[in-house]
Amino acid sequence: MIEEGSKRGKAMVEKRQLFMEMRAQNFDVIRLSTYRTACKLRFVQKRCNLHLVDVWNMIEAFRDNGLNTLDHNAEISVSRLETILSSIYYQLNKRLPTTHQINVEQSIGLLLNFMVATYDSESHGKLTVFSMKAMLATMCGGKIVDKLRYVFSQISDSSGVMVFSKFDQFLREVLKLPTAVFEGPSFGYTEHSVRMCFPQQKKIMLNTFLDVLMADPPPQCLVWLPLMHRLANVENVFHPVECSYCRSESMMGFRYRCQQCHGYQLCQSCFWRGHANGPHSNQHQMKEHSSWKSPAKKLSHAISKSLGCVPIGEAPHPMFPEQAERPQELTHTVQAKAATNNMNDTMLMSSGAPTPTKSVLESPSRLDEEHRLIARYAARLAAEAGNSTCPPTDLGFNFDANKQQRQLIAELENKNREILQEIQRLRLEHEQASQPTPEKAQQNPTLLTELRLLRHRKDELERRMSALQESRRELMVQLEGLMRLLKSQSGGSPHSSPSHGAGCSMPMPIRSTSAGSTPTHTPQDCLAGVGGDVLEAFSQVDDAAEDEETNMRNGGDRGGSRYLLIH
Repeated sequence: MIEEGSKRGKAMVEKRQLFMEMRAQNFDVIRLSTYRTACKLRFVQKRCNLHLVDVWNMIEAFRDNGLNTLDHNAEISVSRLETILSSIYYQLNKRLPTTHQINVEQSIGLLLNFMVATYDSESHGKLTVFSMKAMLATMCGGKIVDKLRYVFSQISDSSGVMVFSKFDQFLREVLKLPTAVFEGPSFGYTEHSVRMCFPQQKKIMLNTFLDVLMADPPPQCLVWLPLMHRLANVENVFHPVECSYCRSESMMGFRYRCQQCHGYQLCQSCFWRGHANGPHSNQHQMKEHSSWKSPAKKLSHAISKSLGCVPIGEAPHPMFPEQAERPQELTHTVQAKAATNNMNDTMLMSSGAPTPTKSVLESPSRLDEEHRLIARYAARLAAEAGNSTCPPTDLGFNFDANKQQRQLIAELENKNREILQEIQRLRLEHEQASQPTPEKAQQNPTLLTELRLLRHRKDELERRMSALQESRRELMVQLEGLMRLLKSQSGGSPHSSPSHGAGCSMPMPIRSTSAGSTPTHTPQDCLAGVGGDVLEAFSQVDDAAEDEETNMRNGGDRGGSRYLLIH
């Protein structure tokens, strides 16, 4: 009882801490409720470090924690919510550099108490899945168009048409955020909120939904949402002009220029507080600027615009296909950049099967480099195959091509050695993570917590090992094709086409294995299709890896899992 009372008291202190810090910022002096609400929610977002979590990482966290299989009205306990938030922040720290690590425990405590205060005001100890998704997807970082696309995927049917009852449920949940920061009278939910957004009851598709919510101005009940994103974009924007009221020359953020008083400009602090002097009045129309353009750049832009060189107006968002796209089973597909045509698959992760996403357990730079090398060589082979009917006129060109191919083989061999070193490093980390025993952890609560974290880390290392093994197998298959090509060019006619030597050994690097599964295939199965040339080239490295694997099996693995080296 004493321990429960202390935990409850600590939770109350943490709950009050965020709101006390928000009051210390003195946001209530802002006279416009839209700016006041956006500033308060932006403060909560940054204080909880949610601005560092991209919306795609948030969607991936929903899927990893099994929320995509739950009904929107299903309830989850506060303890499970804490587990979900822990996974989100621990994954965030893994993506951040060591010099920018966040205090995970503090961030979890602040966000957990804010969500409980917002969505569990009656202290039931439970939140619905949809309320949690709506809150985290709205308050995390990322582009507003990506957030709205994810929201639409949650409130639309299988044919891609918005369900008004689900949109009404979304408004109920998302408008609890302004109420939580004491702005309910201005932006609280009412029964007319849906009709304010969509006055005409008609068929609402994705592009119409985005047009309405990203319009200028947006619906009145959600006008604070795009403003919160604009605040994030202009926080570090500098304007080299002087404020006409406070005479500050370091104008940061928004800049406001009066449309009636010539040369009268205010910084965001003075405008938000309603300051005015001289002939200027608060009733004058002000224009908001989020960037600075020199007079010369303004003149050139005006001339280009008058000559038709610059488009007069740009669409607020790109046009997306109206039909809902079917999610694909490509769990390990690595995307260097989120392609526009594939965004819907990633956006629908929480409501369907696993979809393409960049795994947080993989090294993006390393895998992207591997795929760039393979794609570059595949394009070169295709170009050479297309020109194989024409007799070459320059023998030096073939000579240079062979030299480039050998260089590419050397690069792939170096990459394979790096993968082997990474596998060895992960094995050592796994051994270190398996040191604490359950008997010791039961005696010490701190060790018990560390043991849970280490087990979580062990599972991540197993998924990482599986991805690395699959990547290595693909590289060795590519090497086999390259070596066959070199043999065919060196042993046969110098004018022969290389397409026959690599036509059956160049599979595209697509993985469809689940990230959470432990590899159960044998090493021979892993290298099916790889010839003896590659195995001979890597015999020394793989013999050492095989000896290490034998020692590991004889010594026994405390975690009960096993790692298979490709040899």
